[in-house]
Amino acid sequence: MTKARTAVQETLEAAGEPLSAADVVTRCGNSCDQATVYRALHYLEDIGQAESFVLHCREHGVERYYSSSASQHRHWFHCESCHRFIDLGACKIGGIVSAVESDLDIKVTRHTLYLTGVCKGCR
Repeated sequence: MTKARTAVQETLEAAGEPLSAADVVTRCGNSCDQATVYRALHYLEDIGQAESFVLHCREHGVERYYSSSASQHRHWFHCESCHRFIDLGACKIGGIVSAVESDLDIKVTRHTLYLTGVCKGCR
């Protein structure tokens, strides 16, 4: 893997929260330019080392956020006021997924869940 891809992967792993591409550029410092970060994020998603979701935020607009796939699958709460992500912990919707699979006779291979609202500090 190239140095730039490694830097982007390490940035995602160290973040502890989903990051926009602009966040990754900032955290990588001088090691990667914007175009390189976008290419690296796309590559890491293609090989299963990163995952992303699109967030529609009233304050910050529509943005794609990335996280590392190296750790356990996570779910997130997004505060619409302070734009902070709160880790909801390991996946807790396995029972729902199993019920949907059974009811619809389908096989779910992946899912994304994030909740949006206002955190305790912003209420």
